Amino acid sequence: MVKSGIFVGLNHGTPVNKPETHPRNNRMAHKKGRLHKRVKLVREVVKEISGLAPYEKAMVEMIKTGVPAREKKALKLARKRLGAHKRSHAKRDELTTWIQHQKRNK
Repeated sequence: MVKSGIFVGLNHGTPVNKPETHPRNNRMAHKKGRLHKRVKLVREVVKEISGLAPYEKAMVEMIKTGVPAREKKALKLARKRLGAHKRSHAKRDELTTWIQHQKRNK
């Protein structure tokens, strides 16, 4: 709302021009955590060489059964290991795509 210059009423206060600010999306804080190409490549290579973690192998076996109760158990296992519901969903999706990729390459 534009100030009217009057000291009472809805738009009371001195009219002031706000200083120009930098665009919010160019701030360094918004760039934190962004995945770069090199980091993505390094993580893929490490994952390919080291293979799956033991809990991930257990999750893969549970997901492969196709039984909803086992898939829920896999999700609970991931949540316990990773510490967050959102992360466990991401891990489950990652492993399901990994299983599909394995089936395609056979």
